[in-house]
Formats: sequence, structure tokens, C-alpha cells
Amino acid sequence: MDIVAYKVLTGEQMAQLKREGRFSGAPIDLADGYVHLSTAAQLTETVDKHFAGQQGLWIAAVDLAAHGDAIKWEESRGGALFPHLYAPMLLETLIAYSPIERKDDGTVKLPVAG
Repeated sequence: MDIVAYKVLTGEQMAQLKREGRFSGAPIDLADGYVHLSTAAQLTETVDKHFAGQQGLWIAAVDLAAHGDAIKWEESRGGALFPHLYAPMLLETLIAYSPIERKDDGTVKLPVAG
């Protein structure tokens, strides 16, 4: 399994994470009981499907090992396994974060640790 996963955040959610050092989840995360994450391969589809037309989005790269047993790989869209975080996402577990950018081919550019 991947050791890094990605969380799409609104600008307000990213500001909250930076201010408070933790993020308990977006409304959908809170309703489902876990923080939805995506692998690098799943990220562009997640952004296109769930965040289409939204501006000011951020991508956070999450170190899955830092969350230990709170990460569960569960079947979701099309039977694919997605990482779900059953705990708040902590700022200290982020490897990198940046505003969303797209490559020339339209895929989401992954944040790079600075």
C-alpha cells in the first residue's frame, strides 16, 4: 500500500489546519466518521468528481505511517481501495501541502516538500 495519501481541502479548511494543528474533517468526513483520503493515482479523479468548479483548493500530502492503526484501506468508488483516516488529521503528519495546480495533461500536481 502507498505510504502517502492526499487530502483535498478548501482554503478555509487549510487555514484551520494550520491555525489549530489538526483537522477533524469536512462535512462529508464528519458524516461518514472518517477523513477521506486518496492515493496519488486516485487524486485527480477525486478532485474532478467531488470538487469540480471550486476555487482556492489545497492538497495536503499525509504520512500514513504517522497515523498508524487509524488508517484503514477500504473499498469505495468502483471497488478501489481508498485510505480512510479514523482520527483527526494532524498538521505534524503532513509531508507537504500546496494550492492545487494542474499539469499540462490536466492531472493534479502533487505537493512537494519544501
